[in-house]
Amino acid sequence: ETRIGVYDWEQHLRQTLRLDLEIECPSDAAFRSDQFTDALDYSAVVSRLQALAADHPHKLMERFAEAIAQIVLGEFHAPSVKVRVAKLAPITGVKELGVAIERRRAG
Repeated sequence: ETRIGVYDWEQHLRQTLRLDLEIECPSDAAFRSDQFTDALDYSAVVSRLQALAADHPHKLMERFAEAIAQIVLGEFHAPSVKVRVAKLAPITGVKELGVAIERRRAG
């Protein structure tokens, strides 16, 4: 849940967002070792994104999606990530409405 939107009333209302991420693994070590220490800690990713959702300045889902992508690329060292952010039932008759982006780490 987060406060997001361009209208004043949206800034005072917690909304549930659906986040879908496809994260490219930082290395292939976990595929060989089967050890958690070689894998991406998905729980840590979820905790970090929940912290972002709890306190962020973004009004647009597009900017929020970009912030998520930059966290995954920078803090979790993923080579690439696909992010989809959707508001659930944002408009009467609409089940969900969202944006999707794909980003690669520079370099």
